[in-house]
This record gives sequence, structure tokens and C-alpha cells, in this order.
Amino acid sequence: MDKTASGWINGFLGVLIFSGSLPATRVAVADFDPLFLTVARAGIAGVLAVVLLLAFRQKRPQPADLASLAVVALGVVVGFPLLTALALRHITSAHSIVFIGLLPLATAAFGVFRGGERPRPAFWLFSGVGSAFVVGFALALGSGAAPVGDLLMLAAIVVCGLGYAEGAKLSRKLGGWQVISWALVLSLPVMAPLALWTMPASWAAVGGAAWLGLGYVSLFSMLIGFVFWYRGLSQGGIAAVGQLQLLQPFFGLVLAATLLHETVGWSMVWVTAAVVLCVAGARRFAA
Repeated sequence: MDKTASGWINGFLGVLIFSGSLPATRVAVADFDPLFLTVARAGIAGVLAVVLLLAFRQKRPQPADLASLAVVALGVVVGFPLLTALALRHITSAHSIVFIGLLPLATAAFGVFRGGERPRPAFWLFSGVGSAFVVGFALALGSGAAPVGDLLMLAAIVVCGLGYAEGAKLSRKLGGWQVISWALVLSLPVMAPLALWTMPASWAAVGGAAWLGLGYVSLFSMLIGFVFWYRGLSQGGIAAVGQLQLLQPFFGLVLAATLLHETVGWSMVWVTAAVVLCVAGARRFAA
């Protein structure tokens, strides 16, 4: 198998793993506090990251890399998990997945900002139309909407896009999976004590489904998914393999409907499809 084909396969596996993150989080926050879920998943993944880095004898990052690693940690280790966990207290995972359709665009936008590129006007046209679809969808829900959940999801997309862009830039120097591992290690001294401080007073009320949700977001969403994702980006190219992320909303909607038995209305499907098309168009004219 050539390097490019391997990159596409690894990227696809990464996206497939990430697609289960929001449904798993939705299940976990039913019994776990969102703050505890955030710090616990980071703490568990951080311990595993330490083991990986020691086992493969990875060199420590340079002091100049610490600021970028901090941005990655704040974006994908703390910001996105916490904001989505809080959002899923107000909205369903199917609803939240519509917003994930904006994640590739947010990543591209921060990539443009960090890389100093000058995208063509069509890029901003697609960007504006895609954002309008999402805002229009949220407003169309009317009294049944949860504006707090929508705003939290939008904030989650922004910080995650920044974390992805910064991580992609840093991975050229440190390597793909090493970036998320070092970001987790950097967060561990804060996450581990917070996990102990915020843990439930009693575990009796925590059901098996919540434990499975915590296990999934800790092992797969926080670490294993990034191993495949960053490997795919490095092998097949960030711009090319990054397109696979457009499939994530569809995978997530299928999981929300089949595993959580949530209602996925046609409006959600059409809005998600429209957002994906807009993001694809924006990607096409990003350079």
C-alpha cells in the first residue's frame, strides 16, 4: 500500500472515531458532571500519553514549542470537550452534530490566519453562506430551541478549529501523534487534581452507559482518534485528507439515531448537507 492510500485510510478511521464523540458525551453527561467528564477524560488520556511517549522514547519539545502546545491543549483537550459537554446538557447530540459541519471551515480559517494565506473571495462567500445556514437553523427552531446550547457549540467549534490548526502546524516539527500526547502531558498536572476534586460523591448513581461514554471519549476521542487522524494528515497531506472530516456530521447523525434513538429530522439532514457543501466550496477556494 502506498503512502497516500495509507493516509486516506488512517484519516478515515480518525474521522470515524471522532464521529462517536458527541453521542458518547451525551450519554456520559447524563450521570457525570460536565466539568468532571472533561478533566477525567483528559487525565486518563494523559496517563496513557505518558506511557506512549516513554515507550517510544520521544524527545521533549523545545521551550519554543510550549506556547503552541498550550494552544492545542486549551483547544482540543479542555475547550472543546468542556464546551460540548455543557452544550449537550441543553441540546441533543443529533442537534449538536449540525454544528460539527463548521469544524473544517473553522480549522481552515485559523490555518489561513496562522499561515498568512490570502484565500480568494469565493472562500469567504461559502464561509458566510455556511454560517448563515447554521444560524438560520438554530433560529428556525423557535421556542423549542436551546440558545445556550447553540452558543456553547459555536464556541466549541471556534476553540477546536484553533487547536486543530495549531496542532497541524506543530505536527510538521514534532510528529502527528506526539503533538496530542505532549498537549495531554502538559495538561495532566492540572487535569488529574481537578478530576479528584470534582469526582462524584457517590458512584452508585452512575450507570453502565455513562461509564462506557467516559471510556470512549477518554481512550478514543482524546487519544486514539488523534493517532489515526494526525498520521493520516502527515501521510496523505493536510489539505487532501482533511476533506474526510466533512463526513463526520453524517456518521454522527447515524450514530445518534441508531445508538441513542434520537430523532433526526429531515431539516437536520438537509442543513447538515448544505453546511458540508459550503465547507467543501470554501476549502476549494482556500488558496
